[in-house]
Amino acid sequence: MLKLKRLLFIFLVAVFPFIGEAQKAKDAFELLNLNYPGLEAVKKHVGNNDFKLAQEALLAYYRHRLVIQHPEVNRTDRESQKKPSASTFEKADKGMDHQFFVHKGYGYFDYGDTINWQYWPVKDNEVRWQLHRMYWWIPMGQVYWSTGDERYSAEWVWQMRDWIKDNPRGLSKENDRFAWRQLETARRVQDQTNLFNYFIDSPHFTDDFLIEFLINYHTHAERIREKYSDRGNHLLFEAQRIIYAGGFFPEFKQASVWRKEGIDILNTEIAKQVYPDGLQYELSLNYHVAAINIFLKAYYMAQLSNMADEFPASYAQAVESMIMATINTSFPDHSYPMFSDAKKESKKNMLKNYKAWTKVFPENDVIRYYATEGKEGHAPEYLSKALKYGGFYTFRNGWDKKSTAMILKASPPAFWHSQPDNGTFELWVNGRNFMPDAGCYVYGGDDEIMKMRNWYRQSKVHQTLTLNNEDLFVDAQLIDWMTSPELDKLVYENPSYEGLTHQRTVYFIDQSFFVIVDKAIGPASGQIDLHYQLVEGDAVVDVANKRAYTTFRDDNNLLIQCFANAPVTMLEEEGKVSYAYRRELKRPAFAFQQSKTDTSNTQYITVIYPFTGQKPPKVKAVFTSATDGSQQVEVIVNKQKHLLEN
Repeated sequence: MLKLKRLLFIFLVAVFPFIGEAQKAKDAFELLNLNYPGLEAVKKHVGNNDFKLAQEALLAYYRHRLVIQHPEVNRTDRESQKKPSASTFEKADKGMDHQFFVHKGYGYFDYGDTINWQYWPVKDNEVRWQLHRMYWWIPMGQVYWSTGDERYSAEWVWQMRDWIKDNPRGLSKENDRFAWRQLETARRVQDQTNLFNYFIDSPHFTDDFLIEFLINYHTHAERIREKYSDRGNHLLFEAQRIIYAGGFFPEFKQASVWRKEGIDILNTEIAKQVYPDGLQYELSLNYHVAAINIFLKAYYMAQLSNMADEFPASYAQAVESMIMATINTSFPDHSYPMFSDAKKESKKNMLKNYKAWTKVFPENDVIRYYATEGKEGHAPEYLSKALKYGGFYTFRNGWDKKSTAMILKASPPAFWHSQPDNGTFELWVNGRNFMPDAGCYVYGGDDEIMKMRNWYRQSKVHQTLTLNNEDLFVDAQLIDWMTSPELDKLVYENPSYEGLTHQRTVYFIDQSFFVIVDKAIGPASGQIDLHYQLVEGDAVVDVANKRAYTTFRDDNNLLIQCFANAPVTMLEEEGKVSYAYRRELKRPAFAFQQSKTDTSNTQYITVIYPFTGQKPPKVKAVFTSATDGSQQVEVIVNKQKHLLEN
């Protein structure tokens, strides 16, 4: 049954078929370079002011245009396309009924028979923004290609026209904020190149609609150029997608400007945003991986546009270093820490990334090793690794699933996604991530949403040290990094609070277990808490013995025990972890607390010991003095003594 809004639209078209169409067509042809090869017939009809024939000739040109290649969706690939997944069919079919998948944290919302594009069902900014990314349109195109069912094409054309009509620039300040934010605009610029190829051969993609599509697309591209974002991943997305616009639609007069502008931005930003160690400067591994793909997508589109030589050799070298940084900060299951708003990434997605990256860097055997799950290539020839510029440090005893790997963040200041968490770490042992970072529950919205977001940003819900449970300042300075088969050692300092510096020393002993020494240095006084959190699941929090340990039935377990030369209180805390947007789980969390009343340092020793079975080992640790008066740490585990210089 046709929807009311669509009936009205059809009525108006039937009664007033030519109102504004000639002017609209004229405006569209003003945007095009009619001297572009293949547009000879279009130019002739425009010269004769026969815009209807010009439209028809332009549609015929695009339907026969196969020379322009797309990085992802080419019409020549339609027959070989895989059958869409069940979830793709669901997004497409629900989208037909205006139940839109706007964010994976929420699922579907019903936007009504007539589509209320300003509807805001949950006052989470991401819901309103991401509505305008139209996550169900690409699935509609994929299902249309697979089934040939013209209902999908007809509905997409109608929704596209409806969005254009209901969301003009300047409708309201609020609507411009959401519908025309640069990031959403750039997303549509990219996705509409896919959609163009999906639907161009449909009878519902008429010459009149083509004119509307091209005018709208040009408006989008120029909107991006009005004010590029100042920095970060948003700027990268905008630059990559303006290259898409110029590469896929070279017929626009502005196409060469778009391509050149995007390439210039990326050449500039890759030098700014990528540290010499390969980390992207937002220091969120989700966005780090996204940046890799942005740089490579832009490079590929430039290749298809015969402009790849506009990128210097250093561009590809920087991208390769970013991929190696990803490997160095990953666990054996291809996941990486959830620092700074990152989500838990799936092995499936990362394998897809590595396979794509291998095509760009076929000579890199380490990337190939990760792409093939060890079947080809080889693992890195080193184990522990310091990425000193970005401040990510990895302690590792191997590269396979049974290995141990701790990845710790002690970074310089970053940007919006960064959290006040220097010192936090994740620990993988024998197939289990025992100490995942808190993650990120939501991004932003009204007061209720921000309260949810801010809980996960607190310093005290990370594996670090706090003063009076207040959020710390981030700006770590490396003091020492050394590796050997017997001992890896990291020392850094972070000026966490006015009058208090947090010094953390991490020892990885015999590639087996960890000792962490934390010192609160400076004149500030107050409550010093050393916070730890475990993975969700069974655990014992033994307050009397200042320890906690897991009790997993597979006998793969972990002990955390704290020692100090002053009275320490162990407290259970609220513990939560969010692996995905709007998803959270309870987990064990606790703190070791001391009072700091003067200028003397407050010190802790924490032993983190993986063990097999249900009974944790006996552990002791104390600060001692060497013969020269310097401080040492003495650790005894199962009667075996270790002396550590401190």
